Amino acid sequence: MTRRELRENVFKIIFQADFHSEDELNQQLDLSLEENAWTPERKEQIREKCLGIFSHREELDAQINDVVEGWKTTRMSKVDLSLIRLALYELKYEKLPKGVVINEAVELAKQYGTEQSSGFVNGVLAKFDE
Repeated sequence: MTRRELRENVFKIIFQADFHSEDELNQQLDLSLEENAWTPERKEQIREKCLGIFSHREELDAQINDVVEGWKTTRMSKVDLSLIRLALYELKYEKLPKGVVINEAVELAKQYGTEQSSGFVNGVLAKFDE
């Protein structure tokens, strides 16, 4: 599994998590990991990243709300919000290069979002410092 595939799988899990209560997050994560034939190493990488995003979700959302104009996370598309959370987590906590993170988020937005998603995701993420 490439880093891109890992990122895409994390995105899918955190996207699904928005439709469940806080109490169900770990259960949903476990179910997602059990359903796939990933190596134990990859499952652990996905688990760690998802749990990191879950644990920092309020902080990430506050940072997103601080930079967007005319939008709040509560009004955003779940796809766009999940991609922005994932990318912001990678920027802030994994210290990945901003260009790489934005490019990956935009590519996933093109694949899973609306016609406007890639531009929206790119615009929001461009406002963050590394």
